Amino acid sequence: MKNIFIINGGHPFAHSGGRFNETLFANTISHFESLEGFKVKSTQVGENYKVKEEVEKFKWADLVIYHTPIWWFQIPFGFKKYIDEVFTEGHQNGIYASDGRSRKNPNINYGTGGLMHGKKYILTTSWNAPKTAFTLENEFFNQKSVDEGAMFGFHRMNAFTGMEVLATHHFHDMEKNADVPFELNTYSTFLNNVMINL
Repeated sequence: MKNIFIINGGHPFAHSGGRFNETLFANTISHFESLEGFKVKSTQVGENYKVKEEVEKFKWADLVIYHTPIWWFQIPFGFKKYIDEVFTEGHQNGIYASDGRSRKNPNINYGTGGLMHGKKYILTTSWNAPKTAFTLENEFFNQKSVDEGAMFGFHRMNAFTGMEVLATHHFHDMEKNADVPFELNTYSTFLNNVMINL
């Protein structure tokens, strides 16, 4: 039995209603609930949550699945608040013990104090930017991928806790040219392929 914790980091703000990530979140829950051998817990960061209970979900999970839109090249402020609160509450309580260094030699081993070794995570992001903005020469992101560029810090944050990335999936051009049925079908295929490695 595998424990899956699914997080929707999107929430309504200004012109962003968060509908795609809400749909993605619901589809992911349905996907795992329809399979044998999986237990599912979930959180929508735009709704009320109890910080201590969220820490317990991370401790319970074998796999964490993060869904987030990207606002101004970062995660939404509500999602950032959630991470700040929950990971801080998890200090010496299942998420991380320390930054990993010793006072005898503080120059080495930074980022090795995580307590979630053996756990994995999946990250999905949704962008207004087209995929070509990341891949073409002289385009906006200088040919840096989502994972190497905008989400590099997010990945290091998870590494700090001891978690390992299982896979990532990024949705592009979702504001102007979204083909939601196609994207959901592609995502379903992605999940089926990734679960072979879990």
